[in-house]
Amino acid sequence: MRHTFIALSISLVSIMTMAPVIAAANAWQSDVIGVTQSQLTPQHWLSQVTDKALMSAAQIAAFNKQLIADNEHIVDPLDFASQLTREQLKAYILSISAVPKSPRFYPNGVALSNKHFAKYLANLNLDAVADNNQVSYAMVVKRSVLRTFPTWDRVLNSGLDNDLDRFQESGLFPGDTVAILHESADKKWLLVRAYNYLAWAPKADIAISNKSTLREFKNNDDFLLITGAKVNTAYVPDDATTSQVQLDMGVRLPLMPADKTPHLLNDQNTYANYVVQLPTRGEQGQLVIKPALISRSSDVHLGYLPYTQQHLIKQGFKFLGERYGWGHDYNGRDCTGFVGEIYKSFGLLMPRNSGQQGKGEYGTNHRFDKTSNESDKLAVVNNMQVGDLIYIPGHVMMYLGEQDGQPYVIHDVKGLGYNKADGSFYSSSLNGVSVTPLLPLRLSKTQSYLDRTYNIKRIR
Repeated sequence: MRHTFIALSISLVSIMTMAPVIAAANAWQSDVIGVTQSQLTPQHWLSQVTDKALMSAAQIAAFNKQLIADNEHIVDPLDFASQLTREQLKAYILSISAVPKSPRFYPNGVALSNKHFAKYLANLNLDAVADNNQVSYAMVVKRSVLRTFPTWDRVLNSGLDNDLDRFQESGLFPGDTVAILHESADKKWLLVRAYNYLAWAPKADIAISNKSTLREFKNNDDFLLITGAKVNTAYVPDDATTSQVQLDMGVRLPLMPADKTPHLLNDQNTYANYVVQLPTRGEQGQLVIKPALISRSSDVHLGYLPYTQQHLIKQGFKFLGERYGWGHDYNGRDCTGFVGEIYKSFGLLMPRNSGQQGKGEYGTNHRFDKTSNESDKLAVVNNMQVGDLIYIPGHVMMYLGEQDGQPYVIHDVKGLGYNKADGSFYSSSLNGVSVTPLLPLRLSKTQSYLDRTYNIKRIR
């Protein structure tokens, strides 16, 4: 999930061998080297690829089944143990809600003391853990968050970068199923196990139900997939639970059966919309499925998208320019959230964090260690295919294609830096989904991204 500082270092020779550089007079591009306006369009890269399917639906289903079986970071929440012992539950709670060894600060610069952490630890409600603890099951009803501790407090590292809330872990989306392990002392938070993460979620965003209802919803083959970056349900004047609900890329919602689809819904004719089954939360916290409208003009698809190189490019570019959001903060996503949502468009599951992805044995992996030299890595880079994932510690990039012999990537990234023609170092920000050349990327003047690349993964 995490990202490291991105640095671009481009020599005069490499600039000459790259695609034409936009002149400094063009303000839109004045501090980014090696990228043209054309390269910021999907059409530029689509001309290089075909629409041949990379995996069939049956192969993707088998891939996910094997991933759940083999990878400790991926689970089916509905298969999670129905009961936990005292020791098991405490271990789960403390696995996510441990006091960090590094100093933490509030946005106003005040350092967190033991007294501050005592408040968060008390809200873990450890005293309520019994000898045997019942696990319940639920569904997410709105885009939500997963937090380190059951609190909304923003907490920063020593650099006081307000963009990096160290209590922010990940995101949840409508239709996600979760196992509920525990409740906070203030009864406002639930410790939940989603398919690829365990952390604290706001209770108000979770609706409890039984396994059979949740499985029927989750496994319904007649569904609408959100293929745009963000799509909203139609406005409803008198029902906030179904009105303009945000649905992010990869969310799938069952369609209402034809014999149960009304001609009018909330006084709006349904013929120009898809009518989906939307999860909502009742007054008692129970799951209530309601019909909701999604315009047929929205960026959606009936069923999963075919897994092709063309769709990999198209899906990636739908996020272009979106602000970087650490752990799905800022109503956005980070580098692995970006990659994960793209691949969810095809029904493919992935672990949450970049290290879990990069070190995972799934897919085809080209691994490198300290003995690997530049030639070893370039041999793999020169044979990459669109959609291949390049991993360095704390970051992941997706390969787009090549231009004049230079490989390019698209990624969700925070920092920007490079060595200018006069040898001085330029430091700034990208802070969003960006297209960049790969080989000039550097972590410092002496260490390139290629130096730090430890895996190039192909999902097949």
